[in-house]
Amino acid sequence: MRARRARGASSGDVLVSSSLSCVPRLVIAAPSSGSGKTTVATGLMAAFAARGLAVSPHKVGPDYIDPGYHALATGRVGRNLDAYLCGPELVGPLFLHGARGCDIAVVEGVMGMFDGAAGEGELASTAQVAKLLGAPVVLVVDASSQSRSVAALVHGFAAWDPEVRVGGVILNKVASDRHEELLREALESAGVPVLGVLRRVAQVDTPSRHLGLVPVAERRAAAVETVAAMAAQVSAGCDLDALVGLARSAGALSCAAWDAAEALDSSPPPPLPVPTLGAAPPGPRFRPEGPRPQTPPLSASLERGDPHDGLVVAVAGGAAFTFSYAEHSELLAAAGAEVVRFDPLRDEQLPDGARGLVIGGGFPEVYASELSANEPLRKAVAALAQGGAPVAAECAGLLYLCEELDGQPMCGVLDARARMSGRLTLGYRDAVAVGDSVLAPAGTRMRGHEFHRTVVEPGAGAAPAWGVRAPAPRVEGFVQQGVHASYLHTHWASEPGVARRFVERCRTS
Repeated sequence: MRARRARGASSGDVLVSSSLSCVPRLVIAAPSSGSGKTTVATGLMAAFAARGLAVSPHKVGPDYIDPGYHALATGRVGRNLDAYLCGPELVGPLFLHGARGCDIAVVEGVMGMFDGAAGEGELASTAQVAKLLGAPVVLVVDASSQSRSVAALVHGFAAWDPEVRVGGVILNKVASDRHEELLREALESAGVPVLGVLRRVAQVDTPSRHLGLVPVAERRAAAVETVAAMAAQVSAGCDLDALVGLARSAGALSCAAWDAAEALDSSPPPPLPVPTLGAAPPGPRFRPEGPRPQTPPLSASLERGDPHDGLVVAVAGGAAFTFSYAEHSELLAAAGAEVVRFDPLRDEQLPDGARGLVIGGGFPEVYASELSANEPLRKAVAALAQGGAPVAAECAGLLYLCEELDGQPMCGVLDARARMSGRLTLGYRDAVAVGDSVLAPAGTRMRGHEFHRTVVEPGAGAAPAWGVRAPAPRVEGFVQQGVHASYLHTHWASEPGVARRFVERCRTS
């Protein structure tokens, strides 16, 4: 294994491995939400980057917002690692895919360290991801209302699962030098080293609203200042050399890095029978056992190495549509599409030659009046959909395709109306395609995630998008002509055939 000194590293910095499977890595976890994981993880990413390290940023779970701050801190795309959406078997490969060319990786956890998908044991928890990655954990503890009790808390988390290696603790929201002294003294008996102490700093607080932090795209200048403040606080309060040393203690992973083109070459699992929605949901395993059958070959123009031959797929972006997994665009490109982004708040027309449209998640409810005011684009979207072109819309995209959102005219593709509500809808979903669509044949099983405070009426069309099996049986979403619109966020790396099918439909529609 070769090693090299990080770019710009001082003589006190450690060497980092140049082997992809041995990339140094840390998982940043906490006993509960609100402990300071995002501050510490983002601050560490930025602090390492300031030392000249190429940092690979990752987030456990489905959240789209934190990766935006990670990207700002590192200059690289923030990527999610979700064992529920993608399956445990893809966590390592997706991690290595994101870490290509990097010196170190920082993985921000989700909720409390052992919290995951409800009723599924450790599935999708930070602890499970740490085990799948063989990565040491740094526990961030909100110490604001405790002193000696911190030792019992840290000891409990370190001992709960012997397969999770808690390699250090960072104490957050420490009030004073005396408070720090009491905490350090208590932790001497816990056997977990203190790798950092952070005091309360108001400027690292990031504004929140109905679905969490305000995304970077909506406050970029202020977000740059926030990330810089996080980096300064972490650099001043944490032992960065010790943290890099801990990251280097992670062993090699036995899996290969995920690759979009190779994923398309692999066959998806065969479709399941369309479920009786009253049936009991399946257990944690969600891929059928046994070998995968071979899929039909790609059309000649989609074979690996061939150009995309001008087939444009428009992907919505900008401040109103910030939620998208990077692997979606990578899969579309590998399937032969030229992915062109556009901003529905600014662009009055779809990209030239668009044959298909992908509209992910975001906050159209915040920008309803501006989206409505862009009538030329609304008409262009409606015309594309009415012409039978493939359109894939998730959550925010679903709202944009409705007749109206909070009384403001939208694209009018769907005979439905959307509005804000006081109720938060949040959680993983186990779903099966009810009928054929541009994304999947009937019976295709996928796992998704819902996260919104809006209501669409009706909640499903004459041809629903999904039959949701768990947690409660129901049908959801809309399939009409080439449109597939749903509240469910899905991760196409779990089912690469979705991208292949979508591009093929773009070509033939």
